[in-house]
Amino acid sequence: MKKEKVLIVDDEWNMRQLLTIQLSSHFEIVTAGSGREALEYLKNEVVDLIILDLMMPDLDGWEVCKKIRETSQLPILMLTARGDIKDKVSGFNVGADDYLVKPFIPDELLVRSKALIRRSSVPNGSTLQSEGMIEVADLKMDQHQRQVFIGDQLLELTPKEYDLIQLFLLNPKTIFSRDMLLDHIWGIHDVLDIRTVDSHVKNVREKFRKNDLSFNPIKTVWGKGYKFQAPEEIK
Repeated sequence: MKKEKVLIVDDEWNMRQLLTIQLSSHFEIVTAGSGREALEYLKNEVVDLIILDLMMPDLDGWEVCKKIRETSQLPILMLTARGDIKDKVSGFNVGADDYLVKPFIPDELLVRSKALIRRSSVPNGSTLQSEGMIEVADLKMDQHQRQVFIGDQLLELTPKEYDLIQLFLLNPKTIFSRDMLLDHIWGIHDVLDIRTVDSHVKNVREKFRKNDLSFNPIKTVWGKGYKFQAPEEIK
């Protein structure tokens, strides 16, 4: 299967090399050392995702993003060393799809990159996943209908509870911190705290328990967050 192509745009050679090493086993990687070089490349080539540094000397990430949005809706993930909320809002306002602050965990970069590519591949602007059914023991997820079943029993879930379960099932090896879950499920525009995550995890677990799911699919990783737990991993 042909790999998706990711364009990394950063004026620092070391950062381009680091990102290439972290992502090259999953994607075809091309790089640009400036915003102008990236825009020239995009005139003749098609990519599936742009990872775009915010602070660059010739054209900064905001300007590059605005110019790309004049002709294309391809997904853009912005990287920056600045965690100011105003920078995040500015990035989203000019058309960025996601935002990651340096230094970051490589697994988080990979998860976010895959999610952006996956969402962009769904027709008609839908943000739903489209791979269909996921089954783990007696837990089943229909991604087309956004429904979760235990055996043949449909679970009554809120949209955020569904999104939470889906994120764990699609990324079974990733440990998600509470901040990562807030970012992925609730996003930049909701002012929430980590207790929101714990409350939703508790509610989902309770619904699994009441409907007699044969295993607990959400594992607490002490000091880190939560991850998916397959039946065979339970001791």
